[in-house]
Amino acid sequence: MRSLKLTVVTLTVVLAGASACASDDSEAEPTGGATESTAAATTASTTATTAAAAGAASDSPTSMDEWEALWAEERAAVVAEIQENGWGKTPDGNRLVGPEGFEIDLAACPAGWDDTEGLTDSEILFGLPIAQSGPLAESAGAGRATDAVFRHYSDEGAFTDNTGKTRSITLVQRDDAYDPARTIPLVDELIDSVKVFAVQTHGSPNTLRTYDKLNTRCVPHALPISGHPALGDPVNHPWTTTSSISYATEAVIWGAFFEQRLAELGGRGKIAGLLMNNDFGLSYDAALRAYLETSEGDIEYVSEKFEPTAATVTDEMTTLASEDPDMFIAMSAGSSCAQIMTEAAQNGMHQSVDYLFISSACKAGVPIIDMGSSADGWWSVAGGLKDVLISAYDDDPFVVAARQWTAEAGHEPSPSFNLGLYYSWAIAQGIQIAGQLDGGLTRTNLMLALRSIDMTHPMLLGGLTISMNGNADAYLLEGSDISYWDAAQKTWVQETLVNLDGRTPLCAWDQNTSACA
Repeated sequence: MRSLKLTVVTLTVVLAGASACASDDSEAEPTGGATESTAAATTASTTATTAAAAGAASDSPTSMDEWEALWAEERAAVVAEIQENGWGKTPDGNRLVGPEGFEIDLAACPAGWDDTEGLTDSEILFGLPIAQSGPLAESAGAGRATDAVFRHYSDEGAFTDNTGKTRSITLVQRDDAYDPARTIPLVDELIDSVKVFAVQTHGSPNTLRTYDKLNTRCVPHALPISGHPALGDPVNHPWTTTSSISYATEAVIWGAFFEQRLAELGGRGKIAGLLMNNDFGLSYDAALRAYLETSEGDIEYVSEKFEPTAATVTDEMTTLASEDPDMFIAMSAGSSCAQIMTEAAQNGMHQSVDYLFISSACKAGVPIIDMGSSADGWWSVAGGLKDVLISAYDDDPFVVAARQWTAEAGHEPSPSFNLGLYYSWAIAQGIQIAGQLDGGLTRTNLMLALRSIDMTHPMLLGGLTISMNGNADAYLLEGSDISYWDAAQKTWVQETLVNLDGRTPLCAWDQNTSACA
C-alpha cells in the first residue's frame, strides 16, 4: 500500500446527477447515457484542509450549553426566514409553498388526509422500518441511537410548539431485514394501522419501493437512511427529503481522487469495484462509470457484483485481486464490509493495492476498531461524520452527551450509532422548527422546516453544515472528509475536506431508463 503521507490537494470535481439501476435483480450494466441525460453538470473547486487526526480542535462550541444556544439561534433564523417570505399553506389550504419554487399540491392528497395525523396533544408517532436482522442487522444500532436522541429531547420538553402543546416522540420500529418485499407491507402498516405522523425508511432498495406511496399519501418521508441520488427530487417527490451525502457525489470524489494520483502511478491506472447487486451498489457503480467516461485520464475500471444475501465474497474478491488494480472500492454495506476487508488482507490486495476504499455505508457499520492490522490504511469518503466509538472524541461535548443519552436509554453504542445520531438530531431540529411556524406542528410545517433548514450539525466535522433550499438545493449534506484509518492510533486521519454545498443537481428519477431525467 502506498505511503499515507500525501500532500493535501484541492479536488476539482464535476458533479452530474449520476444514476443507478432501479431494480434489485437487474443484471444490466449502467451506461454512460444515464448521466448524459441529466441536468447540466456543475463544476466546482472544493475546499481542502490540512491533514489532521479525527477530533482535532476547531471553532465548534466547547460545551452543550454553547451548542444548544447556537442551535436555538439557527432555528429562530429559519423560522424568521419562513415567516418573512410568507411561506406556508395558502389561504385556501390547497397548496404549501416554500423557498425557491418549492410547492406541494395539497388538493391532490387523498380524501380524509389529515395534516396532524399521528399527533395527539402529548405524542408524536414516528415510524421506522429498519434492518434488525439479515445482512444489514447492525443497522439496528441506528434505530437505537434514534430512540436515544428522541427520548432525550422528549424528556427535555423540546417538542413544545407555539400552540402550547408539549409532545414526546414515540418511535415505532419494525424489522424489514433489508428486504424491500418486507418494507412495503410494514410501511402500509405504519401509515394505515398505526397512523404515524412521519416515516423514515432504511436502505436504497427499500426506500425506492416505498417513496411513491408515501408521497401519494402525503406522509412526511423524513431523512430516509440512504444516499441514493433519486431522493433529490423535490418537484416530483416533495414529501421525501435527502439525508446524507449522495452516493453519486461520493463516487465522483473517488474518481477525482484517483485521477489526480495518476502521475504517481505512471500515467495510467486501474480501479476495481465490488458492488452489492441492488439499487444501493448499482448507484455507486453507475456514477463512477459516468465520471470515468468523461475523464481524460487513462483509467480502466473493472467490477464484480454480489447479492445482498451472499454468505461470502471470496470468489468475487479473488477475481478482482487477479486484475492487479491500483485502487479498490468496496461499494457495500453491512456484514459484507468486514468480510471484504478481511479477504483483502488474505488475498494480498491489502499489500499490493495502492488505495483501498470502503463506502460511507461501510464506514458507518463496520467494527473497524476491532479489525486490527487488516483495517490499517483503508480510505473512505465518509460524509464527514464523527465516530462516537473512538477515543479521539472523548472531549467532544456532543459525543459525550450522546453517549450519556444512549446509556440512559438502555442501549450500547455500535458502529451504526453514528448514522442514527446524525439523522435523528436533524429530524429533532426539524420538528422543533415546525412547531414554531403558523399553526404549530403539522405535517406540512415539518416539510417546510426541512426544506428550509440551515444548521450546524454536531456530528459533522468542522467546516461542514446541513442545509436545504427548496427546489434550488435538495441535498441536506454535500460535503465529506477523505480520511484513512490508522490502526496503531485507532483513529481516522483526515487528509482532505470536500465541500460542495448547493452544487448537486436535482434528480427526477426515471424508472424506465433507471436514470436521472
